[in-house]
Amino acid sequence: MKQPNAHSYGISKYVDAGNGRRLHYMVKGTGSPTVVFESGMGRSRSSWGLVQPVVADKMCAVVYDRAGMGLSDDDAAPRTLARMVEDLLLLLNALGPGPFILVGHSWGGPIVRKAAEKLLETEPSCLRGIILVDPSDENADLYFTRSVAFQFDMSRKLAPGMAKLGLTRLLGAKPGMVQPKDVAEDHVREDFSVRAARTAVAEMTPFLNDLAELRKNPIQLGKLEVSLISGSKPAFMEKKIRIAIGEAHRKMISTLENGRFIDARESGHMVMFTEPGLIVDEVLRMAGSAHNV
Repeated sequence: MKQPNAHSYGISKYVDAGNGRRLHYMVKGTGSPTVVFESGMGRSRSSWGLVQPVVADKMCAVVYDRAGMGLSDDDAAPRTLARMVEDLLLLLNALGPGPFILVGHSWGGPIVRKAAEKLLETEPSCLRGIILVDPSDENADLYFTRSVAFQFDMSRKLAPGMAKLGLTRLLGAKPGMVQPKDVAEDHVREDFSVRAARTAVAEMTPFLNDLAELRKNPIQLGKLEVSLISGSKPAFMEKKIRIAIGEAHRKMISTLENGRFIDARESGHMVMFTEPGLIVDEVLRMAGSAHNV
């Protein structure tokens, strides 16, 4: 039973990221493996309210805020993929030897993939596997079209102003309200602020170049267990996008030695809000295949 004044995500902690900068994370549960959740672009820890607390009933589960989001400090450095991977690795180091399951949604997918590649080079025993939840995917040609470049350019220009007017909250907050009350309140307060919009712009700016670099130099995951949960239910006027993303996801899995594809048929992009049980089940399956959870 949840104790009075206890947060659904557990206990807040901080890790020193250097130069006086701190990353905020929250921990709940005990046991191995440790599951670490990476949110999508411009989103705080408050995307995992229907997943992390459930996983924490079986093992240690961690959510955190990337720099500039939630309760983490801002970062003066460009918010490139490499920089975000550095921060994730700092967090993992602070959490101990693992083993870890890394779960990444959207742009969090490439972040955990790249972090996993680095860990396989240095400390392969600390990594159990990774789970990608409707990830951004360099195999999707649509990311490299003029129309998408234009959309990103417009988003960068408009996002802070829309946040200041409350439009981003009006347009984007409703799906996350299905989460526990305390998580939903944090989500509304932190993820739709002007600060969050500026961080989203900072993450968005190198996004297409980083994806192009992943195409040029593919991430190598060897025999690591990788699960990919792909949302296949299109929203209004999203059919072409969903089909293209789904094809890219299947292509990615086909290139992996130990890949597993899960079709989230009742979900679009925000699988953690619409089919959180799929994510929970996949975490437990991956953990159980080695540890009999």
